[in-house]
Amino acid sequence: MPEASANIGVVGLAVMGSNLARNLASREGNTVAIFNRSYEKTQTLLDEHPEAGFVPAHSYQEFADSLQKPRTAIIMVKAGGPTDAVIDALVEVFEPGDIIVDGGNAYFPDTIRREKAVRETGINFVGAGISGGEEGALTGPSIMPGGSDESWVTLGPILKSIAAIAEGEPCVTHIGHDGAGHFVKMVHNGIEYADMQLIAEAYDLIRRGTGKSPAEIAEIFAEWNKGELESYLIEITAEVLRQVDASTGKPLVDVILDQAGAKGTGAWTVQTALSLGVPVSGIAEATFARSLSSHPEQRAVAGGLPGPDEEFTVSDEDTDRFIEDVRLALYASKIVAYSQGFDEIRAGAAEYGWNIDLGAISKIWRGGCIIRAQFLNRIADAYAATPDLPVLMTAPYFAEALARGQASWRRVVVTAAQAGIPSPAFSSSLSYYDGIRADRLPAALVQGQRDFFGAHTYKRVDKPGTFHTLWSGDRTEIEAEDTH
Repeated sequence: MPEASANIGVVGLAVMGSNLARNLASREGNTVAIFNRSYEKTQTLLDEHPEAGFVPAHSYQEFADSLQKPRTAIIMVKAGGPTDAVIDALVEVFEPGDIIVDGGNAYFPDTIRREKAVRETGINFVGAGISGGEEGALTGPSIMPGGSDESWVTLGPILKSIAAIAEGEPCVTHIGHDGAGHFVKMVHNGIEYADMQLIAEAYDLIRRGTGKSPAEIAEIFAEWNKGELESYLIEITAEVLRQVDASTGKPLVDVILDQAGAKGTGAWTVQTALSLGVPVSGIAEATFARSLSSHPEQRAVAGGLPGPDEEFTVSDEDTDRFIEDVRLALYASKIVAYSQGFDEIRAGAAEYGWNIDLGAISKIWRGGCIIRAQFLNRIADAYAATPDLPVLMTAPYFAEALARGQASWRRVVVTAAQAGIPSPAFSSSLSYYDGIRADRLPAALVQGQRDFFGAHTYKRVDKPGTFHTLWSGDRTEIEAEDTH
């Protein structure tokens, strides 16, 4: 029976799991047990990284025996059935007080279900969102753990040891109980969808409007990355646009098929927002844009549909102003995407009884994760000043930025519409901005329609109560029972 020498274990040694295990092993005080269903991957990791001092296991029992109590294991396997299978196997060999951590991209209701089932055995189950991809797993990710307060006592120091560091602070915090961590990671990914789509629309508008090459646009993005748009995604966009395809000599972006993939977290964010009644239109349009790109058979048929009579071009003297307009529109739309995402997190916390610190979330996203950006400091400042801020973009810094950029934002959306250039994330973000600041919305007419065909009732602006008009009768108004 092996000595219980490891303070943390990793199950699942594909790239993410292997990199996370190496990260853990590189930090002082950690000894890492490793297990994979196929021992071949375990042996490969041992052979390639003997310096890590891994404690290998051939079976779940051997893995459990090698862990100090309370045993703590991080699962890094495919979401769904494989995750359930590993949880079941660990429950068989773990004891009350031990901790099982799911570090994959699980759907948060699954995490809530798993936590409830595992809790009945006395074992702690933690759903932890881990962002930063393969590189982040190795060098320092942003980590969003849920689970019990008891599990955080043991797990906190371990996760702090491997998390990215931003301005001296580890990019990890205890998000909340049961599924809170995976919920916040889901919304993070939704915001990521919006951010990426907005950047793609900015590139498309500049290229089609000015005729600049991808390499020239790369320099524009590199310059943007020195200012308020500074972020990992802007940085890598410049790198992608600079890349030349070795086999054709063309810009790589021109030989990549224009069909964007997705792994489901964007759709989960939108579906959850709908169930919570929270508008996340920027994230939704970004998700639908990927769906549209992935239907080449429809696009081929629809390619003959008429568009604008004149081709869109920006004159040389207007080029700099147009590019600045696009930059400001991108920043304004980005503010909307984050504001909507934080709205969803607030609503989820209220629905599921989680005590989530929105300012702390913005801080742990400053490093390690895909949406890391200088911008997140401004969000942290906003919540520090007003913890119960109802609409993020009404914070003074963001309100000023929106005021400064709105004329450019409107010009860009109008120009895109007139030119026939799709800009769903830009335009939906502007519509949301105008909707949320409106004194009165046409929802009054919608309520009248609903009452007409379904007797759904309505409320009035001039007196309390709930009312219904007898549309099929003499059209008098009666007071109705309030069913809301």
